[in-house]
Amino acid sequence: MNTLQKPVGSGFTAASTAEDVIRGIDLNGQVAIVTGGASGLGLETVRVLRDAGAHVIVPARSPAKAATALAGLRVEIETLDLLDPASVDAFADRFLASGRALPLLINSAGVMASPLTRDTRGYESQFATNHLGHFQLTQRLWPALCQAQGARVISVSSRGHRYSSVVFDDLHFRHREYEPWLAYGQSKTANILFALELDQRGRSEGIRAFSLHPGSIVATELGRHLPAGTLEKLGVIDSQGRPILDPLRQLKTVSQGASTAVWCATSPKLAGLGGVYCENNDIAVLVDDATPRDPDGADEKGNYGVMAYAVDSEAAEQLWGVSEDLIGLQLRSLGF
Repeated sequence: MNTLQKPVGSGFTAASTAEDVIRGIDLNGQVAIVTGGASGLGLETVRVLRDAGAHVIVPARSPAKAATALAGLRVEIETLDLLDPASVDAFADRFLASGRALPLLINSAGVMASPLTRDTRGYESQFATNHLGHFQLTQRLWPALCQAQGARVISVSSRGHRYSSVVFDDLHFRHREYEPWLAYGQSKTANILFALELDQRGRSEGIRAFSLHPGSIVATELGRHLPAGTLEKLGVIDSQGRPILDPLRQLKTVSQGASTAVWCATSPKLAGLGGVYCENNDIAVLVDDATPRDPDGADEKGNYGVMAYAVDSEAAEQLWGVSEDLIGLQLRSLGF
């Protein structure tokens, strides 16, 4: 049983914004890579990190589209397709060739509840994008993370991890019926397990890792596969199609939604800690599968907690090994 899931009393709430949590923090001279940084929560994350002085790199499948979205922000735009292993390697090689240390890696890009598609390897696309692409990217950037002598790697997960554990005997839905939310839940659980094992393996090199639930934010592209009727049934928009905002139900603005990733990346409250799942700008509590509570319900502070299977150290170690096999890459093969 994971015993790390204990709130630290951050002083922030479900309604706190990214600007609130980064106020007073100086990131001058620090480099940050933010995947998914050209839209939604990633874009807001980029903006506040840049305002705090960080040099931010935004890798994107379409650099031209990213340049339009990021107009006015002095950031570095690169090419990266998380579904293409060669693209991941090429981006990492270019960054490593620059000789820069990497104090902040925020893995924010993702897809949600998409129809069944597979990449060129035959891997289910939500698992491949949300987990495997970021797993490979982090592995390949390992020398730069070590060089920072105090790096943080942030994995943007979701309370949607409650939909599914990682089903190791059928990761890619080859033998079971595909259900978009089960696939999404599996990928989000994988994000949490990845952060747990990454922290275990990286802490001796000064690398700490965190995962988080940002909230439910309608004003992003993440829900593009969901029709308005579904969003209304989920209670995130009203009958007129307008977003419902209620931070205590995790229904947030983009700035509120980006806050927990920014808090995980920069808060001094997390110094010496790692491998934990966070929500509403604090470490989340552990929720046992047998806890008699509506799995979709939050407590009085808007917290859902994290399922025990998502912070299971044995599952985290197993996922790491399986992921290495799936991408054909191991840290030891890189000389680390």
